[in-house]
Amino acid sequence: MLNRFHHFRGQFPTVHLVAVSACVFILGLTLLLLPSQEVEATRVIATDAPAEKSTAVEAIIIAPNTQTDTTNLPSISAEVTAEEAPATEENWTDYTVGSGDNLTSMFKKAGLTATDVYYVSQASKASKSFTRLFPGQTLSFLIEDGKLNKLRHVQSDLKSTLLTRTLNGFDIQQIERQPKIQHQYTSATITDSLFLAGEEAGLSSKKIMELASIFGWDVDFVLDIRKGDSFNLIYEEHFLDGEKIGEGPIIAAQFINRGTKFTALRYTDTNGDSSYYTPEGYSMRKAFLRSPVDFARISSRFSLKRKHPVLNKIRAHRGVDYAARTGTPIKSAGDGKIIFRGRKGGFGNVVIVQHGSNITTLYAHMNAFKRGQRVGTRVKQGQIIGFVGKTGLASGPHLHYEFRLNGVHKNPLTVKLPQASPITKSEQGAFKTAASALLAQLETYQATTPNTTLALNNK
Repeated sequence: MLNRFHHFRGQFPTVHLVAVSACVFILGLTLLLLPSQEVEATRVIATDAPAEKSTAVEAIIIAPNTQTDTTNLPSISAEVTAEEAPATEENWTDYTVGSGDNLTSMFKKAGLTATDVYYVSQASKASKSFTRLFPGQTLSFLIEDGKLNKLRHVQSDLKSTLLTRTLNGFDIQQIERQPKIQHQYTSATITDSLFLAGEEAGLSSKKIMELASIFGWDVDFVLDIRKGDSFNLIYEEHFLDGEKIGEGPIIAAQFINRGTKFTALRYTDTNGDSSYYTPEGYSMRKAFLRSPVDFARISSRFSLKRKHPVLNKIRAHRGVDYAARTGTPIKSAGDGKIIFRGRKGGFGNVVIVQHGSNITTLYAHMNAFKRGQRVGTRVKQGQIIGFVGKTGLASGPHLHYEFRLNGVHKNPLTVKLPQASPITKSEQGAFKTAASALLAQLETYQATTPNTTLALNNK
């Protein structure tokens, strides 16, 4: 080997040999420093963007499990100017539920089979959302390639159910939207009747009835209303997507009857129960309604020397007669239990309700009884127990109503009615805060133009 080196040395100049040795040294050092695994570098160019807004992304991709030091690698640069692709539009088909429609008939309209009905029924068995269909509701189908992928049942503006096909069957989602709540204030003076005044103030018939029921324990809207009486109230209106979809409860109201002001404030306690109270915390609700028939005319008062209209002779009238159309609902004056329900001589069809241990109320001349009730049935105050008629000795359709205390007849129009329970001690602090806020709202609204919606306390 040494002889060969000397041989080459003799053939090449010394400067050439030095250069070759340096190259061999550099080559060996380079091989020594190379990584033990290969490094793969790939240049990726994205070309999906439109021509006028091209997108180029350059990246160096390091193969997994390499141990290369990347601190000196060039940084990744990207210029993304492509617009996001639009979301795929779903082609829903809507069907309105008609009278007599069920899930089978609705699926048939959509071109689906009884097998589809079966699978949807089984999937929604727990919620029963697709088996309870009512006229006016909407069923929306998303069908692709003849297969039901989604089904939406719109029960109301606020409530719907969505069924979605998954790899494991169907997923059901209950969707509830919350409306925006605004407070509406209105007021009116009665010149003819409560209904006409309420309508002029922009109130619906339902809202007028609600107002009457709140003050119905203190004001007899048949007997006590006078020209010049007035009212003002704040109630909720519900909006969805900028459109009014309904009304909520009255939250504060005042009624001035014959110069006496009655104020009712709605309060919801910690148990979620809502009721109406005076500003002092006393319940607006009495143990008994003053009148068991809404807006009926008193045709005969309590009297011990009244001449009977049919028998034409003096006979004590130990109750009050309310003239009303046949079929007008009759309400139980208080909580209690039905102890008689049937025919009773000249009274015709009668219901007697026992309230506690010492009070009974009697309702006579009924045209019909409320279905589903019988002797022993417990009823709530305001619950319908029958309908006005003229059975028995009656000259026309009316309700004969009696109030008995310890077996003694009392005048239903003047008897002092026991009060319901006031605000409990544990609720008094919260009630006072809420009551002060509501009274302040009433005072503020009274200073504004009536029938103006204000945005205070919107939810």
